Amino acid sequence: MTPEQAAANARAGLASLVGAFAESPQTLRRARLMGLSGWAYHVAARAGALGDVRPETAAAAIGFIAPDALTDGWEAAAKTSPPVEVATWHLHELCRWGVDQLGDFPRVNRLLELTGRVVDAVDCAGLPLFAAWRAMPVPDASPGAQAAVMLHLLHEHRLGVHVVAVRASGLTPLQAIIAGPEGETGAVAFGWQPPYPPAGPIVRRLMWAESVADSLAGQAYAALDLGERVELIGLLESLSHRIGG
Repeated sequence: MTPEQAAANARAGLASLVGAFAESPQTLRRARLMGLSGWAYHVAARAGALGDVRPETAAAAIGFIAPDALTDGWEAAAKTSPPVEVATWHLHELCRWGVDQLGDFPRVNRLLELTGRVVDAVDCAGLPLFAAWRAMPVPDASPGAQAAVMLHLLHEHRLGVHVVAVRASGLTPLQAIIAGPEGETGAVAFGWQPPYPPAGPIVRRLMWAESVADSLAGQAYAALDLGERVELIGLLESLSHRIGG
């Protein structure tokens, strides 16, 4: 398993695990307690790590959310709490989830070690959201909490290199969404308005972009040797079956 293959194989498991946290009742309850809609919480919780920035900056960093839709969520959140505070609470909730869901995982310490080495190896150039999240102090030192944060960071890393790869392919974020498996449904979910571009002519470009993203993400997975990469993918798959379904 090459570093690029490890990055490609890790992608689905990371998305499943981070998605399980994002959709958990406790996480959604936090949004309600803060007086935020689900959309406002989602936008501020993710991009709030950037600090007190304009919504245009947050939109540029995320890449795939329509700028107008992101601005709506960002400004709605800011009326209640500064986005950086939303992100800080999100990190607290992530740690709590990690203690609950990962704390009793038999190999949580090994998971933490391997993911931590990959996270430490990431070159942050061109990845502002990853850099911002990696710089945030983690409020809980327990293995489950720390492992959950590492999973989040690896997922954010993959999302960030995907933006870079898509732009390098000549696609716009909207074109990449349309050419992907969710198509127009995904475009609507990310706040883009029709008319949408046809998918047919751009699917091959998206395939190239995914290959580039694997290569970029794989640079960090090169911090592990072959056996460790295989081991990490196995741990992610075990956790995905255990938590993500």
